[in-house]
Amino acid sequence: MNQTIQQKTISLMTPVSEGLTAVDVRIGLVYTSVRLDNGNTGIAWTAHRRSGGCIHLAKAGTLAGRPAGELLNMIAVNDNSLLRTIGLATANALAAGMPRPETVSVEILELIDIQPSEHVVMAGFFGPLVPRLHRVGCRLDILELKNDKPGTMSTDEGRPFLEVCDVAIITATSVVTNTIDNLLSSLGNVRAAVILGPSTFMRPEVFSGTPVTHIAGARVRDASAVEKIISEGGGTKTLKQYMDFETICLNR
Repeated sequence: MNQTIQQKTISLMTPVSEGLTAVDVRIGLVYTSVRLDNGNTGIAWTAHRRSGGCIHLAKAGTLAGRPAGELLNMIAVNDNSLLRTIGLATANALAAGMPRPETVSVEILELIDIQPSEHVVMAGFFGPLVPRLHRVGCRLDILELKNDKPGTMSTDEGRPFLEVCDVAIITATSVVTNTIDNLLSSLGNVRAAVILGPSTFMRPEVFSGTPVTHIAGARVRDASAVEKIISEGGGTKTLKQYMDFETICLNR
C-alpha cells in the first residue's frame, strides 16, 4: 500500500526529531507556529473546526514541552484537522534544521512561465495570483473546498479538469485538509505541478513518485516576530517580511 504524503513526512522526519522538544506552540487565527529547542521554527495554516463547545483542543496547555516526534505524528491524525496543523508546523520546524537542496528565489509564476494557450487549475484560492493569471490570458479553473468564492468550484466538480490541465497550483494547506493525495492522484500529464504557500513542506523526498515539479514555501527568518504576528491573528501579508520565500525544483 502506498504511503500518504503525511505518512512519508513522518517516516522522513522521525529520525530528525529524536532528542528534540517543542518549546513554543502558537495557534493563531491564520497560522500556527512550532518552535523547537534547537531554535528552529515552522508554520502551517490553522485549520478551523467546530468544537461543539468552548474547547477547541483538549491538549491545550500541554503542547510545549512535548517531544517533537509526538507533535510530528499529529500530521496523520484523521479526525482532527487542528492536530494535523500542529503536525505540519512541527515537520516544517524540523526541516528548517536540515541542509536544504538548491533553491531559487524567482517568483513562482515567472519560474514556470505560463503561456496564454495553457490550462491552469488552482486548488485553493491564491488571491494575488488570480488577476495575474487572467492577464496572461490562460484558462483558469479554481477549486475550493468550501466553494464560497465567486468563480470557484468544488474539488469534485473540478476533478475532470485536474486530469487534463497543463499546470496545477496546489495549496500546501491540502496536507491539513487531508486532500493532497486525492488532488495529486487526479492529475494527468501536467507540465508543472506546484505545491505553494508558507505551509509547504520543503523536502523533495516526500513528493517522489508524484507529479509535483516544484515546492514553493517559506523559511522563518525571525521567529520572535513571526510568533508575535501569529499570536495577534496576522496572515501572510504581515508575516512575509520576516520569512524567506524559496522554491525547490524537483527532478521528475
